[in-house]
Amino acid sequence: MTAFELVEPSSLGEALGLLDPDDPAVRPIAGGTALMLMMKTGLYQPRRLVSLRALGRALTMIAATPEGGLDIGAMVRLAQIERSAVVRQAAPVVADTLLTHSNVRVRNVATVGGNLAHGDPHMDLPPVLIALGASVRVVGPNGARDIPVEELITGYRTTVLGNDELIVALRVPSQTGRPAAYAKITARTADDWPALGIAASIGAADVRIAIGAATEIPMRLTQTEALFAGRRIDEALLREAGKCAAAEAPVVGDLHGSAAYKRVLVEVHLRRALQKALDS
Repeated sequence: MTAFELVEPSSLGEALGLLDPDDPAVRPIAGGTALMLMMKTGLYQPRRLVSLRALGRALTMIAATPEGGLDIGAMVRLAQIERSAVVRQAAPVVADTLLTHSNVRVRNVATVGGNLAHGDPHMDLPPVLIALGASVRVVGPNGARDIPVEELITGYRTTVLGNDELIVALRVPSQTGRPAAYAKITARTADDWPALGIAASIGAADVRIAIGAATEIPMRLTQTEALFAGRRIDEALLREAGKCAAAEAPVVGDLHGSAAYKRVLVEVHLRRALQKALDS
């Protein structure tokens, strides 16, 4: 690795002031699990890294909202979310998903803000959070804005975030009356990168379905969601939804499986995810 400057600001304002919107060699570092690998392989060579580890308690808290949702600080580690009773009460699918997200060593270090800002479409959390209607609170020199997770990732390791913006919180709305489930299919071990990740959330008036890993970016399958409008969910509808999702999803082949193989996975495992949500 080449030499670089490491700074550790003690406030959010100071951290924002140390970032440079015009210099991609200056960037924040949270847990660093992905960034350090990129640096070791020479894929990324920073001039300055701005550590976010000392920005205050607000970024390390998990709290239930009065409406029954969740506010999770960006510097909360994935293992903390996995073990949180508050998360398991408000959105158990999030805690369950993290049980097989990478391995426990990574989860003990990686943060939720860094995980989402990294923008890797193979991550487990984005499709789950999209199905739950979650958003991130982002702060920059022009103030704060909320971005739905479904709009955050725009390409491989590419997001809508500016170089001088930071995710400060993840916000999950109330999931009361909305059972949800996530299906992760891997080609090797359970904690490997998924060949497919697909999530479903079922409400009284709508169904939200999101896919990741098998597509270039995590996304909702809106045509498949529309099948459920005004219809009773039964086995026939689940099969129809599986076929529709397999046709709608713009799946891509990679080392984890061909596009044809992944279309079969989508058809089978969407049905299973929906049934799991219904049974929960």
